Amino acid sequence: MRSSGIGVSGAGASALHRYRALAAEHRWERRAVRAAVAGGAGVVAAGVSVWWAGPLVAALVFVGHVAYVRFRPGPVTNWRRGALAERSTGRRLARLDPAGFHVLHDRALLDGTVTTNLDHLVVGLSGIYAVASRRLRWGARLRTEQRRLWVGHKPVASVTGVAARAADTVSALLSEELDQDVHVTPIVVVHGARVARDGVEHEGVLFYPARAIPRAIAGEPVIYTSAQVASIAAAAERSLPPMMEILLPD
Repeated sequence: MRSSGIGVSGAGASALHRYRALAAEHRWERRAVRAAVAGGAGVVAAGVSVWWAGPLVAALVFVGHVAYVRFRPGPVTNWRRGALAERSTGRRLARLDPAGFHVLHDRALLDGTVTTNLDHLVVGLSGIYAVASRRLRWGARLRTEQRRLWVGHKPVASVTGVAARAADTVSALLSEELDQDVHVTPIVVVHGARVARDGVEHEGVLFYPARAIPRAIAGEPVIYTSAQVASIAAAAERSLPPMMEILLPD
């Protein structure tokens, strides 16, 4: 099995790239504001209290602003958390037996006229899996109820549909490339939220906790030979280029 870091085809490469690009926007303005706010707070504290309260308050305000900018809800934080989730899933998938499983990360996926990324693709003896990594609300329980998917008390609207469409698109690409019907199973690896060890199924999409994903994939019945796995994996390499090659063409 091919292993890689955050390179051209590493897990989370494009998400990390987008996070860094967004974080770089207005970086100097944020630093100037941070310094001004921290300095002003320090001056006020020193004026109304002992002198050493000024540097202490300034340092606390500075650190607090750094933490606020890093963790506040928004696109920058979402891309960073998404990249971390993909990297974590990549490490879990690396535990699959390399003799029977081939794993691709962060691949470009043309869905109609829109190019998105497929977080992970596993081609192995037990089947083909389009794997998405999702970080959901920490500690909340993922469950199905009344034909809907819930995280805690909030419904999750789009995750199932996105995962199913990705698997269908991969299936169509591989079927055309190999000139035979190829079934692809959609899987969502959940980070943060609590999921039953045996997983949750919703409208044909399987949801597993990150810790269980290697066992869940490797534990399925064998349906392909090693030669078939190699052939399908080669077709996937041809059909699904690394997303970073699309974002940063030579």
